[in-house]
Amino acid sequence: MNGAEWFSTRAGGLNRYFECLAKSLGEVANVQVNAVAFGDAATWGRSWGPLDQSTASRFLASRQDVGVSTDIVDTHFALYSARPRKKSGTIYVRHFQGPWASESEATGASSFAVTCKRVFERFVYAQDDHFIVLCDRFAKILSDDYSVDSSAISVIPPGVDLSQFSQVEADRKGNLPWAICVRRLERRMGIDVLIRSWALVVSEIPQARLEIVGTGSMELELKALVVSLGLGASITLSGRLSDSELSRAYERATISVVPSLALEGFGLIALESLATGAPAIVTDCGGLPDSVNGLDSTLVVRPNDPGALGARIVSAFRGKRPSPDECRRHAETFSWERAALAHASLYGQLIAKRAADAIS
Repeated sequence: MNGAEWFSTRAGGLNRYFECLAKSLGEVANVQVNAVAFGDAATWGRSWGPLDQSTASRFLASRQDVGVSTDIVDTHFALYSARPRKKSGTIYVRHFQGPWASESEATGASSFAVTCKRVFERFVYAQDDHFIVLCDRFAKILSDDYSVDSSAISVIPPGVDLSQFSQVEADRKGNLPWAICVRRLERRMGIDVLIRSWALVVSEIPQARLEIVGTGSMELELKALVVSLGLGASITLSGRLSDSELSRAYERATISVVPSLALEGFGLIALESLATGAPAIVTDCGGLPDSVNGLDSTLVVRPNDPGALGARIVSAFRGKRPSPDECRRHAETFSWERAALAHASLYGQLIAKRAADAIS
Protein backbone atom coordinates (compact mmCIF):
# COMPACT_ATOMS: atom_id res chain seq x y z
CA MET A 1 0.00 0.00 0.00
CA ASN A 2 1.53 3.30 -1.14
CA GLY A 3 0.69 6.58 0.58
CA ALA A 4 1.95 10.14 0.32
CA GLU A 5 3.42 10.95 3.74
CA TRP A 6 3.20 9.36 7.16
CA PHE A 7 0.85 11.33 9.40
CA SER A 8 3.52 12.10 12.01
CA THR A 9 5.53 13.88 9.31
CA ARG A 10 2.68 15.82 7.70
CA ALA A 11 -0.77 15.97 9.25
CA GLY A 12 -3.73 15.81 6.89
CA GLY A 13 -6.80 13.82 6.02
CA LEU A 14 -5.22 11.76 3.24
CA ASN A 15 -2.25 10.79 5.39
CA ARG A 16 -4.37 9.87 8.41
CA TYR A 17 -6.69 7.85 6.18
CA PHE A 18 -3.79 5.93 4.61
CA GLU A 19 -2.15 5.17 7.95
CA CYS A 20 -5.35 4.15 9.76
CA LEU A 21 -6.55 1.97 6.90
CA ALA A 22 -3.21 0.20 6.50
CA LYS A 23 -3.00 -0.48 10.23
CA SER A 24 -6.60 -1.69 10.47
CA LEU A 25 -6.25 -4.01 7.48
CA GLY A 26 -3.44 -5.79 9.27
CA GLU A 27 -5.06 -5.84 12.71
CA VAL A 28 -8.69 -6.73 12.02
CA ALA A 29 -8.91 -8.00 8.45
CA ASN A 30 -5.94 -10.41 8.47
CA VAL A 31 -4.40 -8.75 5.42
CA GLN A 32 -0.62 -8.77 5.15
CA VAL A 33 0.13 -5.12 4.47
CA ASN A 34 3.40 -3.60 3.30
CA ALA A 35 2.76 0.13 3.79
CA VAL A 36 5.20 2.74 2.51
CA ALA A 37 5.18 6.55 2.34
CA PHE A 38 7.60 9.45 2.84
CA GLY A 39 8.70 10.69 6.24
CA ASP A 40 8.98 9.00 9.63
CA ALA A 41 7.23 5.66 9.23
CA ALA A 42 5.02 3.96 11.78
CA THR A 43 6.79 1.08 13.51
CA TRP A 44 5.01 -1.41 11.24
CA GLY A 45 5.58 0.54 8.00
CA ARG A 46 8.37 1.64 5.68
CA SER A 47 9.64 4.97 4.37
CA TRP A 48 10.81 5.97 0.91
CA GLY A 49 12.96 8.58 2.62
CA PRO A 50 12.68 12.11 4.02
CA LEU A 51 10.04 14.47 2.73
CA ASP A 52 12.43 17.38 2.15
CA GLN A 53 13.53 16.20 -1.29
CA SER A 54 12.79 17.66 -4.70
CA THR A 55 9.65 16.51 -6.47
CA ALA A 56 11.78 14.62 -8.99
CA SER A 57 13.71 12.83 -6.23
CA ARG A 58 10.52 11.81 -4.46
CA PHE A 59 9.01 10.61 -7.72
CA LEU A 60 12.04 8.41 -8.43
CA ALA A 61 12.20 7.11 -4.85
CA SER A 62 8.55 6.05 -4.98
CA ARG A 63 9.28 3.85 -8.00
CA GLN A 64 11.42 1.51 -5.90
CA ASP A 65 10.33 -2.12 -6.00
CA VAL A 66 9.15 -3.17 -2.53
CA GLY A 67 10.76 -6.56 -3.07
CA VAL A 68 7.82 -8.69 -1.97
CA SER A 69 5.25 -10.73 -3.83
CA THR A 70 2.02 -8.74 -3.92
CA ASP A 71 -1.53 -9.62 -4.92
CA ILE A 72 -2.77 -6.03 -4.65
CA VAL A 73 -0.97 -2.71 -5.06
CA ASP A 74 -3.19 -0.03 -3.50
CA THR A 75 -2.05 3.54 -4.18
CA HIS A 76 -3.29 6.73 -2.51
CA PHE A 77 -1.51 9.57 -4.32
CA ALA A 78 -1.06 10.07 -8.05
CA LEU A 79 2.56 11.30 -8.06
CA TYR A 80 3.84 8.24 -6.22
CA SER A 81 2.16 5.65 -8.39
CA ALA A 82 3.90 5.58 -11.77
CA ARG A 83 5.79 2.33 -12.24
CA PRO A 84 8.35 1.07 -14.73
CA ARG A 85 6.04 -1.79 -15.69
CA LYS A 86 2.96 -3.61 -14.49
CA LYS A 87 3.69 -6.93 -12.84
CA SER A 88 1.84 -9.86 -14.31
CA GLY A 89 -0.86 -11.12 -11.96
CA THR A 90 -0.78 -8.05 -9.70
CA ILE A 91 -4.00 -6.06 -9.33
CA TYR A 92 -3.60 -2.28 -9.21
CA VAL A 93 -6.12 -0.47 -7.02
CA ARG A 94 -6.37 3.30 -6.81
CA HIS A 95 -7.72 5.22 -3.84
CA PHE A 96 -8.99 8.39 -5.48
CA GLN A 97 -8.79 10.97 -2.70
CA GLY A 98 -9.43 13.91 -5.00
CA PRO A 99 -8.42 15.43 -8.35
CA TRP A 100 -4.76 16.40 -7.86
CA ALA A 101 -4.72 18.88 -10.75
CA SER A 102 -7.92 20.61 -9.65
CA GLU A 103 -6.67 20.90 -6.08
CA SER A 104 -3.52 22.59 -7.37
CA GLU A 105 -5.62 24.93 -9.48
CA ALA A 106 -7.65 25.87 -6.40
CA THR A 107 -4.45 26.84 -4.55
CA GLY A 108 -3.31 29.15 -7.37
CA ALA A 109 -0.88 26.92 -9.29
CA SER A 110 0.06 27.99 -12.82
CA SER A 111 -1.98 26.73 -15.76
CA PHE A 112 1.11 24.86 -16.99
CA ALA A 113 1.51 23.02 -13.68
CA VAL A 114 -2.20 22.19 -13.56
CA THR A 115 -2.13 20.85 -17.13
CA CYS A 116 0.94 18.70 -16.41
CA LYS A 117 -0.69 17.21 -13.32
CA ARG A 118 -3.92 16.49 -15.18
CA VAL A 119 -2.04 14.70 -17.99
CA PHE A 120 -0.05 12.73 -15.42
CA GLU A 121 -3.22 11.74 -13.57
CA ARG A 122 -4.82 10.42 -16.74
CA PHE A 123 -1.65 8.47 -17.55
CA VAL A 124 -1.40 6.67 -14.21
CA TYR A 125 -5.14 6.10 -13.84
CA ALA A 126 -5.17 4.32 -17.20
CA GLN A 127 -2.89 1.67 -15.65
CA ASP A 128 -5.20 0.92 -12.73
CA ASP A 129 -7.63 -2.00 -12.52
CA HIS A 130 -10.03 -0.71 -9.87
CA PHE A 131 -10.78 2.49 -7.97
CA ILE A 132 -11.97 3.18 -4.41
CA VAL A 133 -13.60 6.48 -3.44
CA LEU A 134 -15.06 7.69 -0.16
CA CYS A 135 -18.26 9.18 -1.54
CA ASP A 136 -20.58 9.12 -4.55
CA ARG A 137 -19.56 12.63 -5.64
CA PHE A 138 -15.95 11.57 -6.16
CA ALA A 139 -17.13 8.51 -8.06
CA LYS A 140 -18.89 10.90 -10.43
CA ILE A 141 -15.73 12.99 -10.84
CA LEU A 142 -13.76 9.86 -11.73
CA SER A 143 -16.36 8.82 -14.26
CA ASP A 144 -17.05 12.25 -15.79
CA ASP A 145 -13.61 13.87 -15.72
CA TYR A 146 -11.30 10.86 -16.06
CA SER A 147 -13.47 8.51 -18.16
CA VAL A 148 -13.29 5.69 -15.62
CA ASP A 149 -15.97 3.03 -16.12
CA SER A 150 -18.42 3.09 -13.21
CA SER A 151 -18.15 -0.70 -12.88
CA ALA A 152 -14.50 -0.22 -11.87
CA ILE A 153 -15.37 2.14 -8.99
CA SER A 154 -16.29 1.10 -5.43
CA VAL A 155 -17.53 3.51 -2.76
CA ILE A 156 -16.25 2.63 0.73
CA PRO A 157 -16.74 5.26 3.48
CA PRO A 158 -13.79 5.88 5.81
CA GLY A 159 -13.50 5.11 9.49
CA VAL A 160 -12.67 7.00 12.65
CA ASP A 161 -10.45 5.99 15.57
CA LEU A 162 -13.14 5.51 18.21
CA SER A 163 -10.63 4.86 20.99
CA GLN A 164 -8.56 7.98 20.37
CA PHE A 165 -11.58 10.23 19.84
CA SER A 166 -13.80 9.20 22.72
CA GLN A 167 -16.91 10.85 24.06
CA VAL A 168 -16.33 13.31 26.87
CA GLU A 169 -18.64 12.67 29.79
CA ALA A 170 -17.88 15.93 31.60
CA ASP A 171 -19.65 19.20 30.83
CA ARG A 172 -18.11 20.66 27.66
CA LYS A 173 -16.31 23.85 28.76
CA GLY A 174 -19.03 24.70 31.24
CA ASN A 175 -21.71 26.80 29.56
CA LEU A 176 -19.31 28.70 27.25
CA PRO A 177 -20.32 28.34 23.56
CA TRP A 178 -17.16 27.01 21.95
CA ALA A 179 -16.57 26.08 18.29
CA ILE A 180 -13.53 24.37 16.82
CA CYS A 181 -12.38 24.18 13.20
CA VAL A 182 -9.56 21.78 12.32
CA ARG A 183 -8.35 22.40 8.77
CA ARG A 184 -5.29 23.13 6.68
CA LEU A 185 -5.22 26.89 6.24
CA GLU A 186 -5.72 26.87 2.47
CA ARG A 187 -8.22 28.83 0.42
CA ARG A 188 -10.45 25.92 -0.57
CA MET A 189 -10.98 25.08 3.10
CA GLY A 190 -13.19 28.16 3.56
CA ILE A 191 -11.64 29.37 6.82
CA ASP A 192 -12.03 32.99 5.70
CA VAL A 193 -15.76 32.37 5.23
CA LEU A 194 -15.98 30.98 8.77
CA ILE A 195 -14.17 34.02 10.18
CA ARG A 196 -16.55 36.37 8.36
CA SER A 197 -19.51 34.37 9.68
CA TRP A 198 -18.17 34.76 13.21
CA ALA A 199 -19.03 38.46 13.22
CA LEU A 200 -22.70 37.44 13.09
CA VAL A 201 -22.17 34.82 15.79
CA VAL A 202 -20.65 37.20 18.35
CA SER A 203 -23.24 39.87 17.57
CA GLU A 204 -25.86 37.36 18.77
CA ILE A 205 -23.78 35.51 21.39
CA PRO A 206 -20.94 37.79 22.60
CA GLN A 207 -19.36 35.12 24.81
CA ALA A 208 -18.91 32.64 21.92
CA ARG A 209 -15.37 31.45 21.17
CA LEU A 210 -13.82 29.95 18.02
CA GLU A 211 -10.59 27.93 17.95
CA ILE A 212 -8.97 27.34 14.54
CA VAL A 213 -6.46 24.47 14.47
CA GLY A 214 -4.02 23.98 11.61
CA THR A 215 -1.29 25.56 9.52
CA GLY A 216 -1.02 26.55 5.88
CA SER A 217 -0.27 29.20 3.30
CA MET A 218 -3.16 31.48 4.39
CA GLU A 219 -2.14 31.74 8.05
CA LEU A 220 -0.95 35.36 7.96
CA GLU A 221 -3.88 36.44 5.77
CA LEU A 222 -6.38 34.83 8.14
CA LYS A 223 -4.78 36.38 11.21
CA ALA A 224 -4.99 39.78 9.52
CA LEU A 225 -8.65 39.17 8.69
CA VAL A 226 -9.41 38.39 12.34
CA VAL A 227 -7.79 41.66 13.39
CA SER A 228 -9.47 43.73 10.66
CA LEU A 229 -12.91 42.45 11.71
CA GLY A 230 -12.21 43.15 15.38
CA LEU A 231 -12.62 39.48 16.33
CA GLY A 232 -9.30 38.95 18.11
CA ALA A 233 -10.97 38.53 21.50
CA SER A 234 -13.15 35.64 20.36
CA ILE A 235 -11.02 33.79 17.76
CA THR A 236 -7.81 31.87 18.47
CA LEU A 237 -5.53 30.34 15.82
CA SER A 238 -3.76 27.51 17.62
CA GLY A 239 -1.48 26.17 14.87
CA ARG A 240 -0.81 22.46 14.61
CA LEU A 241 -1.76 20.23 17.55
CA SER A 242 -0.64 16.70 18.36
CA ASP A 243 -3.30 13.98 18.41
CA SER A 244 -3.53 14.13 22.20
CA GLU A 245 -3.80 17.93 22.12
CA LEU A 246 -6.45 17.67 19.40
CA SER A 247 -8.48 15.28 21.52
CA ARG A 248 -8.33 17.74 24.42
CA ALA A 249 -9.33 20.57 22.08
CA TYR A 250 -12.47 18.66 21.15
CA GLU A 251 -13.25 18.39 24.86
CA ARG A 252 -13.57 22.18 24.90
CA ALA A 253 -15.92 22.27 21.93
CA THR A 254 -19.68 22.60 21.86
CA ILE A 255 -19.59 22.11 18.07
CA SER A 256 -17.08 21.79 15.24
CA VAL A 257 -17.25 23.49 11.84
CA VAL A 258 -15.99 22.21 8.47
CA PRO A 259 -16.54 25.12 6.03
CA SER A 260 -14.88 23.68 2.88
CA LEU A 261 -15.52 25.34 -0.48
CA ALA A 262 -14.41 22.63 -2.94
CA LEU A 263 -12.85 19.20 -3.53
CA GLU A 264 -13.68 17.61 -0.17
CA GLY A 265 -13.55 13.83 -0.35
CA PHE A 266 -15.34 13.07 2.90
CA GLY A 267 -14.02 15.00 5.88
CA LEU A 268 -12.53 12.62 8.44
CA ILE A 269 -12.34 15.57 10.80
CA ALA A 270 -16.14 15.65 10.99
CA LEU A 271 -16.22 12.02 12.11
CA GLU A 272 -13.54 12.68 14.73
CA SER A 273 -15.64 15.51 16.12
CA LEU A 274 -18.78 13.37 16.20
CA ALA A 275 -16.90 10.58 17.96
CA THR A 276 -16.17 12.94 20.86
CA GLY A 277 -19.83 13.96 21.01
CA ALA A 278 -19.45 17.36 19.33
CA PRO A 279 -21.82 17.92 16.36
CA ALA A 280 -20.14 18.95 13.10
CA ILE A 281 -21.63 21.73 10.97
CA VAL A 282 -20.44 21.05 7.41
CA THR A 283 -20.90 22.58 3.98
CA ASP A 284 -22.62 20.91 1.05
CA CYS A 285 -19.27 20.12 -0.53
CA GLY A 286 -18.03 16.77 -1.84
CA GLY A 287 -18.59 13.99 0.66
CA LEU A 288 -19.06 16.21 3.72
CA PRO A 289 -22.86 15.76 3.82
CA ASP A 290 -22.29 11.98 3.97
CA SER A 291 -20.57 12.40 7.34
CA VAL A 292 -23.80 13.64 8.97
CA ASN A 293 -26.33 11.84 6.76
CA GLY A 294 -28.82 10.11 9.03
CA LEU A 295 -27.90 12.28 12.02
CA ASP A 296 -29.27 15.77 11.27
CA SER A 297 -29.66 17.17 7.76
CA THR A 298 -29.75 20.75 9.08
CA LEU A 299 -26.05 20.42 9.96
CA VAL A 300 -25.34 20.90 6.23
CA VAL A 301 -25.18 24.51 4.97
CA ARG A 302 -24.43 26.16 1.64
CA PRO A 303 -20.71 26.65 0.95
CA ASN A 304 -19.24 30.15 0.75
CA ASP A 305 -22.21 31.71 2.56
CA PRO A 306 -21.12 33.48 5.78
CA GLY A 307 -24.70 34.41 6.64
CA ALA A 308 -26.05 30.86 6.43
CA LEU A 309 -23.05 29.45 8.28
CA GLY A 310 -23.22 32.04 11.05
CA ALA A 311 -26.96 31.54 11.50
CA ARG A 312 -26.52 27.76 11.83
CA ILE A 313 -23.73 28.17 14.37
CA VAL A 314 -25.93 30.50 16.43
CA SER A 315 -28.84 28.06 16.36
CA ALA A 316 -26.51 25.22 17.39
CA PHE A 317 -25.22 27.22 20.36
CA ARG A 318 -28.84 27.90 21.33
CA GLY A 319 -29.60 24.20 21.49
CA LYS A 320 -30.56 23.12 17.97
CA ARG A 321 -28.01 20.33 17.69
CA PRO A 322 -27.81 16.55 18.20
CA SER A 323 -26.91 15.37 21.69
CA PRO A 324 -23.41 14.03 22.45
CA ASP A 325 -24.83 10.49 22.69
CA GLU A 326 -26.49 10.81 19.28
CA CYS A 327 -23.24 12.08 17.76
CA ARG A 328 -21.23 9.23 19.26
CA ARG A 329 -23.67 6.56 18.09
CA HIS A 330 -23.55 8.01 14.59
CA ALA A 331 -19.74 8.02 14.56
CA GLU A 332 -19.69 4.38 15.66
CA THR A 333 -21.22 3.41 12.31
CA PHE A 334 -17.93 4.56 10.73
CA SER A 335 -15.42 2.35 12.56
CA TRP A 336 -12.07 1.52 10.95
CA GLU A 337 -12.85 -2.14 11.56
CA ARG A 338 -15.87 -1.85 9.29
CA ALA A 339 -13.88 0.03 6.64
CA ALA A 340 -11.02 -2.47 6.75
CA LEU A 341 -13.33 -5.47 6.39
CA ALA A 342 -15.04 -3.82 3.41
CA HIS A 343 -11.64 -3.32 1.75
CA ALA A 344 -10.58 -6.89 2.48
CA SER A 345 -13.82 -8.15 0.94
CA LEU A 346 -13.24 -6.08 -2.20
CA TYR A 347 -9.64 -7.25 -2.48
CA GLY A 348 -10.86 -10.84 -2.24
CA GLN A 349 -13.42 -10.27 -4.99
CA LEU A 350 -10.78 -8.75 -7.27
CA ILE A 351 -8.37 -11.64 -6.66
CA ALA A 352 -11.13 -14.19 -7.33
CA LYS A 353 -12.04 -12.42 -10.56
CA ARG A 354 -8.41 -12.42 -11.64
CA ALA A 355 -8.21 -16.18 -11.02
CA ALA A 356 -11.44 -16.80 -12.93
CA ASP A 357 -10.25 -14.68 -15.86
CA ALA A 358 -6.98 -16.63 -15.96
CA ILE A 359 -8.88 -19.92 -16.33
CA SER A 360 -11.33 -18.72 -18.96
